Amino acid sequence: MLVHRPEVSSLALAFLLILAMGMGVLLLGPAPALASDSCPPSMAPIPGGSYRIGAAGRLPEEAEAKAPVRLQPFCIARTEVTNRAFVAFVAATGYTTQAERPLPQEQFPDLSAAERRPGSVVFRPPSPGEPLGELSWWQWVPGADWRHPEGPGSSIDDRLDHPVVQVSLADAEAYAAWAGAALPSEAQWEFAARGGLRDRAFSWGDRWRAGLANTWQGEFPVSNTAEDGYLGTAPVGSFPPNGYGLQDMTGNVWEWTADWYLPGHERLAGQDDPLLADRIASSDPREPGVAKHVIKGGSFLCAPNFCSRYRPAAREAESPDTGTSHIGFRLVSPALTTHA
Repeated sequence: MLVHRPEVSSLALAFLLILAMGMGVLLLGPAPALASDSCPPSMAPIPGGSYRIGAAGRLPEEAEAKAPVRLQPFCIARTEVTNRAFVAFVAATGYTTQAERPLPQEQFPDLSAAERRPGSVVFRPPSPGEPLGELSWWQWVPGADWRHPEGPGSSIDDRLDHPVVQVSLADAEAYAAWAGAALPSEAQWEFAARGGLRDRAFSWGDRWRAGLANTWQGEFPVSNTAEDGYLGTAPVGSFPPNGYGLQDMTGNVWEWTADWYLPGHERLAGQDDPLLADRIASSDPREPGVAKHVIKGGSFLCAPNFCSRYRPAAREAESPDTGTSHIGFRLVSPALTTHA
């Protein structure tokens, strides 16, 4: 799906950081520094600190907590987990993802064996003249899985450095356990995505800049100009990092977190290292009674006219057993050493 990507030099990245500071962007308050060996090489040290999770005056489901949450220092992967890394995991463990298994008969008793055959959910642009509605661009495709993200005939052979997709929450957790790590909490993910900035809409400031992330350019879902260089996923690390050296915290693919979903953040307010771990408490007003997990970061399908959830505070709810062609994940681990 590579179309074109202008190269971004290290000098250009330095210029962007200097420009941000020159515009008066505020950094988060003092926090403990981490030693350079506090994290594995593939992870960046995050100093921890306190902040108000969420955003005021935007979407109701991301309502800002009334009291700050507090985080201990932690390590987070610089990029999303790639197809190449997932290949190694499957080769080492023989793991079979949920999309590669038939739908459980006890869960879907009214479906025939043919209707329950393995598959997953794939984005398909609507045909010209087709009535627009979200169901029109998401289709269940038999044979779609992490090796075949768009279904039979598609392949990851030329996308080994792209983020793995078509993984459910259980698949992501299995990989994390094998890697000796974990999925980030929503609070960790959001704090890291802010990149050290405070009260800014995006990871780089308050003004949207399409060339800094892999998102949809044009009128979603009918026209993608691919001005950022990609029609679909991009190789991880293709766009400039945020202030913590993390890439693709904006766009590319949505990312699983460890939190169950509730609108707003009052359940987390004032807590230390908060995590909504109570499945029974999960609630999505759009589908009452369906427990869901929080996903963060937006994807290559997010556009200003639809979704636009590519801000650190933005969030969405996803059924944990559903893998799609635009959801992946990254890992966290505790910091090994801290220095005052």
